[in-house]
Amino acid sequence: MIDRSALAMELEETWHREIPLAAAMGVVVDGYDGHTLTVRAPLDANRNVHGTAFAGSLYSTCVLTGWGATWLAWRENDLTGQIVVADSTIQYRKAVAGDLVCRCTLNAEAVAAAVQEFRASGRAKLALSCAVDAGDRRAVTFMGTYVAQAAHH
Repeated sequence: MIDRSALAMELEETWHREIPLAAAMGVVVDGYDGHTLTVRAPLDANRNVHGTAFAGSLYSTCVLTGWGATWLAWRENDLTGQIVVADSTIQYRKAVAGDLVCRCTLNAEAVAAAVQEFRASGRAKLALSCAVDAGDRRAVTFMGTYVAQAAHH
């Protein structure tokens, strides 16, 4: 049985140890249920001159959330590898005046296909969507393609 809270804690520790920006931004794992990863960063550490969330912090939170969702999917399938974001787009629709809360829901079929590809070739791509809401409206939509590569490639 997978201990998802321990995996989430390990992910957060990995970010803070390996990606200094994540620690500076105060990024934490807010929850993970095996399908959806929710990440939070405090507004105070990520605000702009207008008192709302800085676009770069929103982008970084989304990139980390997608990376983390890929990392969790790999760990849950007993895989390890180097994970990078290979391509991304972001749309800013509304200002975020509170904590940055980003969600990424994994598509089980897409993950299964990527895992199969990784096991066969040592490399796989996974396209993910992340979102940040402000109140009841979508504030940010992020699309990222993550590439996982086995250590020996």
